[in-house]
Amino acid sequence: MSHRLRPRDYTIAALLDEHGTLTTEHLTAVLFSNPTTCRHRLHLLRRLRFIDRFIRNRPGAPDPVCWLPGLLSSRYVALARDDSPPTARAVRDRQDRIYSSPTLRHLLAVNDVFVALLVHARHQPGAALTRWWSERTTAAVFGHRIKPDGHGVWTDGDQETGFFLELDRGTEPIGRLVDKLASHRKLHAEGGPQYPLLFVLPSRLREQNLHRRLADRPEPTLTVATTSPESGSNPAGPVWRLAGNGRHRLTLADLPSSHGPPGPLTPGPARPEDHPLRLVVDVTS
Repeated sequence: MSHRLRPRDYTIAALLDEHGTLTTEHLTAVLFSNPTTCRHRLHLLRRLRFIDRFIRNRPGAPDPVCWLPGLLSSRYVALARDDSPPTARAVRDRQDRIYSSPTLRHLLAVNDVFVALLVHARHQPGAALTRWWSERTTAAVFGHRIKPDGHGVWTDGDQETGFFLELDRGTEPIGRLVDKLASHRKLHAEGGPQYPLLFVLPSRLREQNLHRRLADRPEPTLTVATTSPESGSNPAGPVWRLAGNGRHRLTLADLPSSHGPPGPLTPGPARPEDHPLRLVVDVTS
């Protein structure tokens, strides 16, 4: 079936393998210019048994179509990076875990943030999300010292901003959010990069409460920034409020960030092979 596959299809395979699941809306926004074309292509790939999908009913909420790695896409991605290909049972088990996950809505919301950056880059010359790692990959690369919801590197002109993302749905005490800083402080002390920790919060009130707590426990070695829906929906824009820096908001590219010196806990600047859309965009220019 390889003659029927295109670079965009392999990109879909890689994105699903890394991030577990993406909705039709996600894939349309990132890789297609027409929603109907996207739906037709995804359904063709499903008929070819390349990828799969599910719809999980949620009372009182929309039911997005969620796309999953299929057996063939999973085998391709594993073999392309010289790993052992998964069995059909392993693929099915992974699909079932994603479908039944109590944190599915959280995962989709995390992916919303990174997809919004990719969409902004499609329409903004010189801007790019040059690295997008899942929670699993981020934890592994940084020696399991931290476990944020994801890691990215955002490029805008000559500015390159590495960051860690924490998405808060307001389901845990503010103190639990503040406690997350300890692992990032440890990573920095052990030679990790100086990337800002970004909190995406569900409301302005929640954001204000977090800043009050952070003011009581200042972190001189860490950069913490926050946003909420009232500040805007574009994470690349001037929506980020730095802890300890008043109410002025900065763009993602303006946040202080440093890759740090080379070392086992510093992946460094994004490489061409890190780009999530490397198969369909020119990442060398």
